[in-house]
Amino acid sequence: MLPPSPSPRQTGEAVKALLRRLQALQGERAEAYRLFEEGHRAYLSSAPHYDFPRYRQLVHEITLAFSGISREVLRIAGRLRDDLARPDLAQHLARLQEREQEKLQLTAQLQLARQQAQDQPDVDAHQQEVRELKHKLIKTIEAISEILQDLKYDSEEVE
Repeated sequence: MLPPSPSPRQTGEAVKALLRRLQALQGERAEAYRLFEEGHRAYLSSAPHYDFPRYRQLVHEITLAFSGISREVLRIAGRLRDDLARPDLAQHLARLQEREQEKLQLTAQLQLARQQAQDQPDVDAHQQEVRELKHKLIKTIEAISEILQDLKYDSEEVE
């Protein structure tokens, strides 16, 4: 015998709880990015004898943090889709994950470009690459904000 379906109120509460958890995870992501940038600034300041082992350890720790956050976001998306009949919200989370992955890749590319620009300040191509990557990163952050707004709007019927 199947268990009784949750009431709309119970479903609404479950959705709200998952979205609160998502909000906390986004806060954890923001903190991880802050630490990543802070560590990269420290790495750049160690030029010309870069402390690569320390930076590599930071990258490893940040990668683990982002991986754990991503796994949890995907679990939330699965619950929204499969258990709570909210495939619309799950789709927002899938788009969010894609953009967050893009943001992380752009952040890493930007860090490499900054190092090249610092090491070879007279090569204009490096400065141009830094500017282009910053622009792409800004556009990606705007896309993430838009997805989060869409998620908030589409979830307000839960309240």
